[in-house]
Amino acid sequence: MMRPFDDATRRNIAAACAAFTRLPVHDTAPALKRAAVAVALTAAGEGDDTAFLLTLRASHLRAHRGQWALPGGRCDAGETPVEAALRELDEELGLRLTGTDVLGTLDDYPTRSGYLITPVVIWTAGSAAIRPNPEEVASVHRIALATIEREEAFDFVAIPESARRVIRFHHQMSLIHAPTAALIYQFREVLAGRQTRVAELEQPVFAWK
Repeated sequence: MMRPFDDATRRNIAAACAAFTRLPVHDTAPALKRAAVAVALTAAGEGDDTAFLLTLRASHLRAHRGQWALPGGRCDAGETPVEAALRELDEELGLRLTGTDVLGTLDDYPTRSGYLITPVVIWTAGSAAIRPNPEEVASVHRIALATIEREEAFDFVAIPESARRVIRFHHQMSLIHAPTAALIYQFREVLAGRQTRVAELEQPVFAWK
């Protein structure tokens, strides 16, 4: 399904986010460190479709180096997830946006490494000015929403170490795993009007640390 990057699409996605009922924060959440990521929506660059921004993390980073990720990071003291997502977009990609650009939030995702990640959906109208920070970002990519709506975009596999299914997003000969894959998958489901939960989707063992 094509979604032109225009005001009508912004309204439609905002309505889909508003219709989505987030799960309440789990009782174990206080033990987890809060973090946020941005599902930053922009023009795909080809055919004026709407896309989201996906980054490849710099190879010299201490954690999760060289992995695909949505822009984001840990919340600073006293910072809300929305504020953190907006700050991280500025720090990683040079995009200065405000709360008026936020379309909604999705379910929190608890990671094996002790974080509780809040996905924040943000309309990024000025994305032509993207300036990736080389200290954090090796490259930034625009992924058309039609890409994640393909039937074969995601699959689920079993691993002996967990009873939970591992989700995988197939992207350009790469496999992207949870939490990133789980958050993108839930956003895909929200676009379709489905209240699909993803907190129980598993991460691969290499991401448990």
